[in-house]
Amino acid sequence: MGKSDFLSPKAIANRIKSKGLQKLRWYCQMCQKQCRDENGFKCHCMSESHQRQLLLASENPQQFMDYFSEEFRNDFLELLRRRFGTKRVHNNIVYNEYISHREHIHMNATQWETLTDFTKWLGREGLCKVDETPKGWYIQYIDRDPETIRRQQEQERKKKQDLDDEEKTAKFIEQQVRRGLEGKELVRKKTTFCSELLLICLVVNLMLPGPLHWSAVKTPSSFSSSVLGPNALKMVEGTVKRKSTHSSGQSKEKKKKSALDEIMELEEEKKRTSRRDYWVHPEIVVKIVTKKLGDKYHKKKAVVKEVIDKYTAVVKMIDSGDKLKLDQTHLETVIPAPGKKVMILNGGYRGNEGILESINEKKFSATVIIDSGPLKGRRVEDLQYEDISKLA
Repeated sequence: MGKSDFLSPKAIANRIKSKGLQKLRWYCQMCQKQCRDENGFKCHCMSESHQRQLLLASENPQQFMDYFSEEFRNDFLELLRRRFGTKRVHNNIVYNEYISHREHIHMNATQWETLTDFTKWLGREGLCKVDETPKGWYIQYIDRDPETIRRQQEQERKKKQDLDDEEKTAKFIEQQVRRGLEGKELVRKKTTFCSELLLICLVVNLMLPGPLHWSAVKTPSSFSSSVLGPNALKMVEGTVKRKSTHSSGQSKEKKKKSALDEIMELEEEKKRTSRRDYWVHPEIVVKIVTKKLGDKYHKKKAVVKEVIDKYTAVVKMIDSGDKLKLDQTHLETVIPAPGKKVMILNGGYRGNEGILESINEKKFSATVIIDSGPLKGRRVEDLQYEDISKLA
């Protein structure tokens, strides 16, 4: 077998060695040729092709350096974008993965001498976010892809549109409340005027010697000083002013109170009508009503430990401690004795804990006093059996 045979052991070994990475000091970036040892690198430097490349590079060395620097930067950023995305990563990890490729551009052929210089340059150019830590430099890729920017702008536009819709709804509600208050203010003014007029008539009737006919009373200014004396007019005016001030203060309190009451009534009405078709809740006591599990679990009580997909509950048997996964159709609520704690499971007061006050067996309903949250102390009547259950 000849020395240069394709299947000779030496030829096979040389091909295996040439596939892997070799030492950087025996690599010629200008010719893009990797040598296996010092002798091969020396022979390459003396070759005619290498000398021609050197002559070309000596004519315009900055052009070759800019070309290699641009290739190195593009390949490095492409690897960082594709492999790590916008995650924060150590720069040495990215560089080791980059140089694992046999045909990569070596850094000694670029304008950067070290990896730290290249990392700082990326931060200055705004291509990456860089920060220095005791463990070294970390980089984070800034995605400036037009498609990504368009998606971000679209998300921001949708978010802004949602905020605008909420603001429009809030402004509409504010206008409705203002109109209602203005209407109440107009009614209050009319009522105040009538009450003042009635008060003047009563005072004048008491002061005049003869009876006063209601048909003679038109406006508060219809009485002159010839009919009433100056002292009587002063007394009437003072009484009217005190009454007007007092009534206006009370009307303001009623106005504020009535607006608040209306909002609360609307909220309560909305809550009362907001029922759901699911009712299971963690930490309540339930009773198993299905017979598919046998007599061991039928009509036995359990505690709900977890709710899955709103309709499925993981329960733990009280007597045996077994855990079962059941649908809410296989369970029913447990009504305790009055004075025990219960959980409201449906309706406007859903999720509130309270104390069972009384039970109406004819209507199959109960009365609960809420003992926690902003509605503490409120008495809720006519709650159906299936809307409350005992707390564990």
